Amino acid sequence: MRFLDRLGRQPMVIVAGWILAAVLGVLVGIVGIGLVGAGLTSRQGTPTSQEDVLRALGESSSPTPGVSDSPTPGGSDSPTPGVSELSATPAMASQSFTTRGGIVVATCDGITAMSPAQGFQVHEQSGREGEFRGIRDNHDRIKVVLTCPNGAPDLRVRYED
Repeated sequence: MRFLDRLGRQPMVIVAGWILAAVLGVLVGIVGIGLVGAGLTSRQGTPTSQEDVLRALGESSSPTPGVSDSPTPGGSDSPTPGVSELSATPAMASQSFTTRGGIVVATCDGITAMSPAQGFQVHEQSGREGEFRGIRDNHDRIKVVLTCPNGAPDLRVRYED
């Protein structure tokens, strides 16, 4: 009779142990996710707005003087059909330039940062050149080349569809 009592209690202890282990596992998982925070659910790589870039640089949030995001009329200066060029000549040593592909921050020493606009990503960035590409269509390209005439950064922008 004692053998049957002992056999009856052992499965109950095993089941209770498994339930306790499952509850502890769930609680540890919830605490772990809570410690990680919103990093699991927030969108990574979201574009930075021009206002955020200007705020980070300590400049005013006024539009960049001398920068236009529309192609030059006619586009006949362009060596490639379907490609138009822009030029901006800001007056400061460090300047941000707004393009259709995103924001480029540069000094005469080179491009310091590129922040893609929504729908674009930074494809290349090296000292004085960079390229934004469309996320959905790799053929939608915005190429930028930095020059520094008269000690002020100047950005040449080429749009290629």
